[in-house]
This record gives sequence, structure tokens and C-alpha cells, in this order.
Amino acid sequence: MIARQYAQDLLNFIDESPSPWHAVASIEKIIQSFQFVKLDETIRWQLNTGGRYYVVRDDSSIILFVIGKRMIAESGFKIVGAHTDSPGFRIRPNGATSSNGIARLSVEIYGGPILPTFTDRDLSLAGRVSFIDHHGKLARKLICFEQSLLRLPNLAIHMNRGVNEDGLKLHKQNELPLLFAQLVDEQLPQHYFATLLKQIADLDAAQILSWDLAVYDTQKGVFWGANQEFIANSQIDNLASCHAALQAMLTESSLNDAESTLVCALFDHEEIGSKSYIGAAGSFLSDTLQRISFSTTSDQEDNVRAMANSFLISADMAHAYHPNFPTAYDSDHKVFVNKGPAIKSNANRRYSSESISIAQFIQWCEAVDIPYQRYTHRSDLPCGSTIGPIASAKLGIRSVDIGCPMWAMHSVRESAGVQDHEYLIRVLHYFFDNKAQ
Repeated sequence: MIARQYAQDLLNFIDESPSPWHAVASIEKIIQSFQFVKLDETIRWQLNTGGRYYVVRDDSSIILFVIGKRMIAESGFKIVGAHTDSPGFRIRPNGATSSNGIARLSVEIYGGPILPTFTDRDLSLAGRVSFIDHHGKLARKLICFEQSLLRLPNLAIHMNRGVNEDGLKLHKQNELPLLFAQLVDEQLPQHYFATLLKQIADLDAAQILSWDLAVYDTQKGVFWGANQEFIANSQIDNLASCHAALQAMLTESSLNDAESTLVCALFDHEEIGSKSYIGAAGSFLSDTLQRISFSTTSDQEDNVRAMANSFLISADMAHAYHPNFPTAYDSDHKVFVNKGPAIKSNANRRYSSESISIAQFIQWCEAVDIPYQRYTHRSDLPCGSTIGPIASAKLGIRSVDIGCPMWAMHSVRESAGVQDHEYLIRVLHYFFDNKAQ
């Protein structure tokens, strides 16, 4: 029963987080009742043992931490890392165009989505606008069109006879603009779109200077399967890992009895390589950890010792075995939905796991009596990567890459297992707990 409750909470979290900016806002809302103090990177920090803090960079990356009772140089940091972004479409700055009276929004592809899955879906927009407030200062505001606003209709089979044999192929420049209005009289598409932004943001059109807008699927998350053992939603990769990390931290023992300093680091831009000032390849995590260390000691050697005593779990979703496509998997390393988190390995370090970190994670799974699985990608297929190798190399700390198995990764509608989410929360809580060394 508790597994279903966690899964329902996850679906609600995803439904309330149609963009990475909304995901961070959702997290801030969740932690309001847990006495976390928001920090400003431009102001000197005053941190206390047992304190609960968080810091946000550019609205879409967030780091939460609890200062442990032991000296950081001796106990290190226990870090769970994940990412807030998902692949999809982003609206171009001058995206509103028209063709034969139909207004369209042109898009750029963000990351590596499965493009055909966006066709014939009830799509809309969510993100943020930057504007000049009534005091003449630059400000920003989250916006979300809750109604179905956009669509990418398929071409009828009568005009694309080979689609079932050859697959749906969409020209990235010409065939992805999203239909959103039928213009009347002499309406200009850019003006029409600006009016929509003005209305949703409750601002004068002249105030709005720019925006970041992601396309999202308006369909809510659901349970499915004969026994309702699966879930389906957008952005399971990787909001499920963010949610699991957060739930593991927001427990009484983690918040009140932490010996080590606990950290949840949730980054934007993983899907495009993490190379930004808010991504895992940037300075956000290293800056934050250094400032935490400096709150307890000014000894540079102690700061290095803290890193050497630290551990990072990189939590990102894994590829579950799909019985319709058996040749897509290494036959000896198939992982299954609802059979426990997968430990991901790659000899070329696309994942950060190595024998010692793998052994430690196995011990933690066994300690809380949950199953685990081992995954490697087929050698003849390119392997994806995560924040694990990036953050581990940048910080110089040991790391393991793990994740819950799922189907249809990078589709606009993904699927995963109800039980796996609870398994992941349990082992992450154990990691944060004093017992995991």
C-alpha cells in the first residue's frame, strides 16, 4: 500500500511540474513545512549544525542539505544527484508564424526526445517570462497554460503510405512547428502569441522582454496494468529520481539525527550535456559544498578530506527489458520493471560505477531487504550518460550510477513500476541514515 502512495505522490509531483522551473518551485512548496531556510548565493552564509538549507540557481537547479552532527572532514557528504529537465521542445524567440491562416509555433529540439511521440497529443506551454516590474527592475514569473493549446497532427496515411513500414520521420526544421490558432482578418501571429503571454502572465505586453517556454503534455499521470502495477506520465525520466531523493531526505531520522551532512543536488541541463553554470558540469555543487565546509573550518586540507570521505549516488532512470524488442538488450544484463533499482556499469565511464561503489550500494540494498539488478548497454549501441561521471570527476569523490527501470525513455509518455519507486526511496533513505557507511 505504501508503494502505491509513493507512486501517487510522484504522479502528482510530475503533474505539478510541467517544466524544470516548475519542478524546482514544486520542491520548494513541498519543503515549506520542513523548516528549510533558503540561501542566497550573493550573501554570506551562516550555517548551524543540524540546520536545513537550500539554494536555487537560475530557478531550475536546486541543492538541499542538512548539516550533520559530525565534522564534515571526518564524515564527508552523502550526496544524491539527479536532474530536473527532460527532453522535448522549446519555443523559439520569434517562433510565432502563420501559413494559410493557421498560426504555428516553431520549436527547437531540447535533448533527445522520441519525436513521433509528440504527434496527436494534447500539448501546451510552461516555463517562465522575464519582465520589467512596476519599479523598473528585472523580474521573472512562472507561467503555465493548463488547457490544451498546441498540437502536432499526423499526416494521414493516405498521404504517407509507408509510415507503418518505414516509421514516422519528421523533418526537424519544416515539420515540427506546432499548430495553435486559426487567425482571422489581418491578425499577425507574433502579436497574437504576445497577447496570449500577456494574458497568462497578467502583465502589459511592453513589460515582457523574453521567455523560456517548454512544450508539455497536458495528460495527467495514471496507474495502468491488470493489477495497476505500472505508472505512465511524462518526465518520469528524471523527476522520479528527484522525487525519490527528496522523499528519502524528508524523513525524521535524516532531518533530525544526521551524523554526516546530507545533500540532494538536482540539476537542470543534464539532457544536453550538463555544460552550463547551473548544470552538473558547472560550479553549483562544488561551490555549495565548499561553502558548507567553510562554515565549519577554514582549513583547506579539511575541505579536501571532506571530499575524500564523501559519496555520490547518481540516480537516473534505467532501460527496462521490453519483450517486444529482445535484441535491443544484452542478454546477460536485462533489467525488469518492479524488480528493484538497476546498478549501471560502463567500461568507458559513461556511468560512474566501479567495483567498490557497486559493492557498497549492493550492501545498502541488502540491508533494507530490497532486490537490485545489474545493467550494461549492448556493446554495439551508443550508451547514454548521466551526471555521475561529470560530478564525480569534478569533485573527486566516489560515485555509483543507479536508477529504476522504465519503458519508453524520452517519449512524451513514459512508463515505470510502482514497486520500484518505493524500493529506491528505501535504499536512498538508508544511505542518508547513519547506518550506511
